[in-house]
Amino acid sequence: MTAALLVFYQNFYQGEVWQLLVNTGLVARIVLFILLAFSILSWAIIFQKSRSFRAARRESQEFLRVFRQSKKLSEIRTFSRSLKESPLPEVFQSGYREIESQAVVAENPGKPRIRSLEAVRRALQIGASGELSRLEQWLTWLATTGAVTPFVGLFGTVWGIIDAFHGMGTAGTASLRSVAPGISEALITTAAGLFAAIPAVIAYNIFLQRIKEFGTQMDDFALEFLNMTERYFTEG
Repeated sequence: MTAALLVFYQNFYQGEVWQLLVNTGLVARIVLFILLAFSILSWAIIFQKSRSFRAARRESQEFLRVFRQSKKLSEIRTFSRSLKESPLPEVFQSGYREIESQAVVAENPGKPRIRSLEAVRRALQIGASGELSRLEQWLTWLATTGAVTPFVGLFGTVWGIIDAFHGMGTAGTASLRSVAPGISEALITTAAGLFAAIPAVIAYNIFLQRIKEFGTQMDDFALEFLNMTERYFTEG
């Protein structure tokens, strides 16, 4: 481990890349600072979302198992309150509250009935929409990072190239040796922009696919919940 850190120190802090970073101008440093802020926040979102989606997938499996095995909605409701990440408990709660609000006791004691199955369907849809919005939180930042940071880095590069050519004109020299250091320093910002953008784009696409999977799962659960409601709470 110590040897690896030593090699990293020698290759980075004592290498040409570090020297380029040290010698960058004020505008390039501001651009690099902005890109660093974008990158840090993006990675924080990536780690948080990854952990949250793993927990949501695990909790969804547990909830579906309890939902299919339990005979009482009250038991399912109690269990669902302990689940914080999965979207299914909140969809269930939305449907359960609607059943509670319109349940009436039928002629057969112990057999409550509901007045409108369509109202339960709408409640489930509202609950699913709210959970989709919750799952999508902060994804816009990843999309913004993937779309904006390459251009921020490109701005730093263009500015650095302009500055390099201006310095070449002021010095009165036109050799590649005189302009190459300034251009190489300017290209650092483009590399930093890509470094910030690529992980954000990859994570955004992965999370978007997982959200679609959760959306399909909520739709399937809503149909399963409606089948159960029609079986136990409607005349037939």
